[in-house]
Amino acid sequence: MSVAEFAAAQWTRATGAGLDPHEYRHVTGGLTSVSDWGPAFEAIGHAYLRRAQRAASAVSAGGYLTMAARWFHVATLAPYPEAHRAAALADEALGRALAVREPAARRVSGAGFTGWLRGPADPAQAVGTVIVVPGLDSAKEEFLDLASALLARGLAVFAMDGPGQGVLAATSTLRADYEQVVGEAIDALGVARVGLVGLSLGGYFAARTAALEPRVAAAATVSGPFRLDWAHLPPPVREVMARRAGGTAAAREFAGQVDLAALAPRITAPLLVVDGGRDLIPGVTDAAPLARLAPSGTYLSVPHGDHLLGNARPDWLAPLADHLAHHLAGDAEGAWRRPAH
Repeated sequence: MSVAEFAAAQWTRATGAGLDPHEYRHVTGGLTSVSDWGPAFEAIGHAYLRRAQRAASAVSAGGYLTMAARWFHVATLAPYPEAHRAAALADEALGRALAVREPAARRVSGAGFTGWLRGPADPAQAVGTVIVVPGLDSAKEEFLDLASALLARGLAVFAMDGPGQGVLAATSTLRADYEQVVGEAIDALGVARVGLVGLSLGGYFAARTAALEPRVAAAATVSGPFRLDWAHLPPPVREVMARRAGGTAAAREFAGQVDLAALAPRITAPLLVVDGGRDLIPGVTDAAPLARLAPSGTYLSVPHGDHLLGNARPDWLAPLADHLAHHLAGDAEGAWRRPAH
């Protein structure tokens, strides 16, 4: 794949993650090889760190640090030897941004996860708590706009990296039994019930967890697979999975476990399944059967949406955030819509 093709394939994902589209085009337009991707994106991340150092206000510094985290994360989407370094830089930049912008944000970590809990300083004042689960090569730094939408509705948000994801990719590998990881995270958060949203492969993790973890009170998936067929997955997807799973044999075994047919009927929590009509990947069965088999499943298909629907955010982002806030508040009349004071 040429660098132009790779940049076009990542366009809506990168801009959906918050990169400025003009800056993205300027940077990728100057690349001659996909191998230049990581270093070029890291360089932009460092430029934002320098801007943060020179910033005249905490607001500006926090904004620059947040952008640095986004650029460092998107650097990891192309394979290069220093990808783990970029993931660590993204993690550090996000932590510094939250220290400036949201001093009440709290780092929560366990044996198989790490992330940031954001929201009301007093958890009792939150409508509920939502855990955001990333996918195959995504991380907690990618879905900051989703976190903002949830926070705006009075929810607390725990955006996490799990095994083989984000900053933990350097020291761990993917595992199919992600419900164990989420269960440990719920214990660490000290809440009785949570909402769960998973994106891309995280959609499988979220659905599996909703079927097996009784403390999940509402769930949503975005571009999540219902089933994977290793033999038909495109080579680039298999390569990424092999890197994240610890080798080709482990990746093939992992892919063979991604099948929600038996688990979907066990998801009793209200479930919103979001798919893009243009998200067609060989070897990936989309999540329409998940919504059909789950007792309280609702299917939202956006015909023009691509993978992660970065090109169709108005069609799903607000409805998804409303779905989680509505069901975690437990009030069909919409009591979570608190009046302004």
